[in-house]
Amino acid sequence: MPKAAPKSKAAQQKAAMSSNKGKKKKWAKAKSKESAVKAVVLDEKIEKAMYKEVPSYKLITTAVVSDRLKINGSLARVVIARLEKEGKIKAVVKHNKQLIYTRAVSVQE
Repeated sequence: MPKAAPKSKAAQQKAAMSSNKGKKKKWAKAKSKESAVKAVVLDEKIEKAMYKEVPSYKLITTAVVSDRLKINGSLARVVIARLEKEGKIKAVVKHNKQLIYTRAVSVQE
């Protein structure tokens, strides 16, 4: 196999500049989640949604209620406590870090 003819100095520099070896690695921009504006006070609109929607959820946690009703976490805990007191939902697990509830199913015999 014949050897290729030697390149000129200018051609060698051009080839070196166009290679990817010397270039700095570019990092992908991280996608940031849009921060939602959540309510911090229990108003009439939220209260109606609370009594209508939350008792029908199969899994009820602070995070689920906060996300679906667009309220903050402390308000979601108040909503859950109120619904449990009224008997509309029942506790499955009551751990100090994670409260898990489900809808209260009335047994009719």
